[in-house]
Amino acid sequence: MLDMSTSIQSLDESDIYDNLYHYKYNTKHLLSLIRKNIDKEDPSYLSSFRSFEGEVFENYAYEKLLRYVTQNDAIEKFVLKGYHQNKQKAHANTLSISEKQQIVYRTKSREISEFDAIIITKKKELYFVEMTLVRSVLKLRKRLRKKKALLEIIFPQYEIKSLIILNDGATGTKQLPSYCKVWLTKEFSAQSVLDYIINTDGKQLSPKDKLKSPKLIEASSLKLHPFRYYNTMSWITKTIRANKKYVVDMNFLMNYKIQRYHDLYNKFYIGYMNIGDVKELLILSESECSGEQMVVVALEKKHSDEIVLTYYIQKTRKILYLYSFNDDNEVVKEKKDPYGITVTEVYHISKMMDPSYQLTMENIKLIEKSLKERFEASQS
Repeated sequence: MLDMSTSIQSLDESDIYDNLYHYKYNTKHLLSLIRKNIDKEDPSYLSSFRSFEGEVFENYAYEKLLRYVTQNDAIEKFVLKGYHQNKQKAHANTLSISEKQQIVYRTKSREISEFDAIIITKKKELYFVEMTLVRSVLKLRKRLRKKKALLEIIFPQYEIKSLIILNDGATGTKQLPSYCKVWLTKEFSAQSVLDYIINTDGKQLSPKDKLKSPKLIEASSLKLHPFRYYNTMSWITKTIRANKKYVVDMNFLMNYKIQRYHDLYNKFYIGYMNIGDVKELLILSESECSGEQMVVVALEKKHSDEIVLTYYIQKTRKILYLYSFNDDNEVVKEKKDPYGITVTEVYHISKMMDPSYQLTMENIKLIEKSLKERFEASQS
């Protein structure tokens, strides 16, 4: 069990010396607002300062964890990052350190997940750590589920848990999953770090304090279970459509191992439709329906565990739109990040889909009916 120390709860900085001031912070926008004498109560200033303060808090919590783990006999390993580790570029299909010196798992071209810290105990528990100043943790849950699923896949030898470090006053903690351990510190302030950045001549820094311990390891030293992101995604798409009796193999889909992948990917791609066939369903304009456009159909897993159909229309290599339905069954159109992984996924999966993957509106209605029946049965 990981119990918070009094030193962490009280935000005692005496044992981390000037380490917080040695980190690099993204303050370009904040400093520009300060130069313009923007009022500190202005929403733009508050937003920018809060983002900066979140960076500082993450570094503070990490520095404190470094010292905590070296003194805790129950902990076996702790992954180094930032200036505490040896600089390496991020490697594909493994845990490594990114250019921003964060712990990441990535494919060849895209980052899949980032971890604030990773702790491994002698009881074969692996804790991934989230350090945040958010007032409500409800939006954290989707991110937690994805990270847990990834770690369960690549570290099957460990029981995956999470340590969440927050400030007093954070809400929604009782609704976090049972695998989460929550630490609440007193209210954090990053004003002293900002003061130093504004006036670096105002404080003479002591050198970086770097700890040495056999527990402190490089991310690349951890042995992972082989996992290929796109290969696995393609295999799921092929297998979910392989049963000739059904449009979608629901037994395969609902297998607990496959649902773990669903937690990671969030959506499974199951086929495509011609754009003219979904014009009425997605309320598309005439201009949106021009050409022989492929509409990729996916099964998206909501936080409630309900699985719903969503639709992707890729206009160009980097322009992708997601069409989904809100709780009032209204169409919601969303432009996806051109550099996000979904753009790459849809491009990849559309290249492998031959005519056997084409779906009709009749197929869509049958799939929706089956999904609804399965979800309602699981709730009863």
